[in-house]
Amino acid sequence: MERKSDIIQTQKSSIQLEDRKKLCLTGVVEVMSFNDEKIILNTVLGKLKIDGRNLKMDKLDVKNGDVMIDGYIESMIYGGKVKVKRKKKILKRIFNR
Repeated sequence: MERKSDIIQTQKSSIQLEDRKKLCLTGVVEVMSFNDEKIILNTVLGKLKIDGRNLKMDKLDVKNGDVMIDGYIESMIYGGKVKVKRKKKILKRIFNR
């Protein structure tokens, strides 16, 4: 079974906004909170806050990281730092147990 951290490192992220009314996202890890004016998502690129009016999630597939949002999108803001886990060199892995 893949760990959540492994999925975050390998999954890609994309945003497609159509006429400020339809937003398609990939790379979503979890929905942190939502209402009709604000949606906060945890993505592979960090926390994403979406502000707007009459927001609703039409599609939510967290297993694949896909979210589709309808409504009037006023802003999208990424926050926080993305933690990228670097692989250790083989000698460090052997001797640092």
